[in-house]
Amino acid sequence: MKISVIGAGYVGVVAAACFADRGFETFISTNDPKKVEMINEGKAPFFEPGLERIIKKTVKAGMLKAMRTRSEAVLNSDITFICVGTPSAPDGSIDLKFIYEAAEEVGRSLRKKKGYHVVVVRSTVVPGTTDEVVKIVEKLSGKKAGKEFGVCMCPEFLRQGQAVYDTLNPDRVVIGEHDRKAGDVVERLFRKFYKGKKVPILRMNTVSAEMVKYVSNSILATKVSFINEIANICERVGNVDVYEVARGVGLDRRVGPLFLEAGAGFGGSCFPKDVNAIITFSKELGYEPKILETVLKVNYEQALHVVELARRRLGGLKDKRVAILGLSFKPNTDDMREAPSIKIINKLLEEGARVVAYDPVAMENARKIFKNEIEYAESAEECLKGADCCIVVTEWDEFKKIKLDALKKMKGRSIVDSRRIWNPEKLRKAGFSYSGIGLGG
Repeated sequence: MKISVIGAGYVGVVAAACFADRGFETFISTNDPKKVEMINEGKAPFFEPGLERIIKKTVKAGMLKAMRTRSEAVLNSDITFICVGTPSAPDGSIDLKFIYEAAEEVGRSLRKKKGYHVVVVRSTVVPGTTDEVVKIVEKLSGKKAGKEFGVCMCPEFLRQGQAVYDTLNPDRVVIGEHDRKAGDVVERLFRKFYKGKKVPILRMNTVSAEMVKYVSNSILATKVSFINEIANICERVGNVDVYEVARGVGLDRRVGPLFLEAGAGFGGSCFPKDVNAIITFSKELGYEPKILETVLKVNYEQALHVVELARRRLGGLKDKRVAILGLSFKPNTDDMREAPSIKIINKLLEEGARVVAYDPVAMENARKIFKNEIEYAESAEECLKGADCCIVVTEWDEFKKIKLDALKKMKGRSIVDSRRIWNPEKLRKAGFSYSGIGLGG
């Protein structure tokens, strides 16, 4: 069984590399010549732990090949995964043009292809989109879905920074099938992929599968905003720590401990976009999703709350040198899309602060966003030197290991730890003024 993947973003490249690593000859297509060149040279086009090792191994073994021509990839495979982007439109809805363009290309390719072929929508799309893909492929291929080709919708549940692990060790596989034959083919593929592992495989219709992804991300985003609201209450109570509260609550099996870590809010390419999309989709159906709208409002304000903590410590931000540790929206990725750091830095600049920033892998992306508006340090230690205040935005492991001597090179003694990576008592004993998200007193 040969695989083709259309789209070389996080979802597409990780999927292609992992399929190839599991013994499936895989072709990945993208119109970005730089990505084609990098993949065929055994390099990952973005930072993701463990990914480049797999790409290098599978390219060398002849199991993974990148190309610019989508039709060539489709014609050389039995199953095509559509993994293109679905960016947000100005009104909060998602732009499906790349999905439909991919479907058109697949349809034209299948007109020339003999034999049964399965098309799998892997991108995150609003309910009903896969049905439109079926119509497009039928029209341009001249073939009938359910007979000469099949269509499924299989949402991905990857966490950036752990995408390879999540692909190889999923909680479940969801198969939304347009017809039973297509579902059988995709289930056989995943049974072989996860041979020896007990991975639950759920089969349903395509619309339900599309909804699963949005509900999953919306629940997780809601947990983040909820615990951040509780954190803000804890700060006002005094002598209470939201992290201790979260541990006490999270041990309840009905709740669970994941996504109950208070901080600067969520970011990335999924949560903000997906919650916005389901809100817009709901309104189009005539329903006002009040909880989801509040989730986004709380998340936006949480980043500004981090700035407020710094303002309180410094008595104002004008002309203050503020060190920002962490720019990516989470550790182990260089992705800065919708990162809390962007809102925090923009607010600091608006109030006249001088910002110096450091991130282990996201500096190139930061320069594209902020250009010469901020300073860029070569290390965490350099970032801290001479700063009036330090704000921890991303919980990179290397920041947890920063020694007290490096912190003492700051000009001031104010620390805002939005990820609670440092010991408050230790820092306060050393003479630092420490503010932690959700820490009262």
